Amino acid sequence: MRRYELMLLLRPDLEDDKLQASVEKVTRAIVNAGGSLSKVSPWGKRRLAYDIQRHREASYFLIHFDIEPSQVREIERGMLISEEILRHLVTVLEDRGPADELAPAAAARGTDDGFGTDPDDPAILSAPSVAATAIAEPATPEIAEELAEAETADADANSVASTPDSANDEADAAPADEEEPA
Repeated sequence: MRRYELMLLLRPDLEDDKLQASVEKVTRAIVNAGGSLSKVSPWGKRRLAYDIQRHREASYFLIHFDIEPSQVREIERGMLISEEILRHLVTVLEDRGPADELAPAAAARGTDDGFGTDPDDPAILSAPSVAATAIAEPATPEIAEELAEAETADADANSVASTPDSANDEADAAPADEEEPA
């Protein structure tokens, strides 16, 4: 069994009883698929970053549950059919299986450079992105200086490219004068 987190965005125009009925339908589907609920927490209405089906707000619900990975797709299919649910997102929180079950799977993949590509690998699903961490904080001060110099060089290159045409024509003409045959 794996622990999952489900974020539901429901239509804001639903009455409270219909809102609760929609959430109950999803939780019932989880339990009927052999899962167990850990936590269901309403977050209330919140403004969306962009319109979804002409709605500027949505009612948010966060659900934590444990279920077999093979059953998640069936639950998501039911949520896609529902008209009350604007969006949903299911993420893996942790893998609750024994460690010896994971070892043969890692050995079967063969050589692994640490940047696995198996989408079902629980380590990949629950770990933060390596690229995102590297971008957020450079490993050493020297790397930070190199990144700053590269950004400055890119900014200088962009400013040269945006100069008026007459300045570019003069710059183009200068090298041509220097290339006279001897």
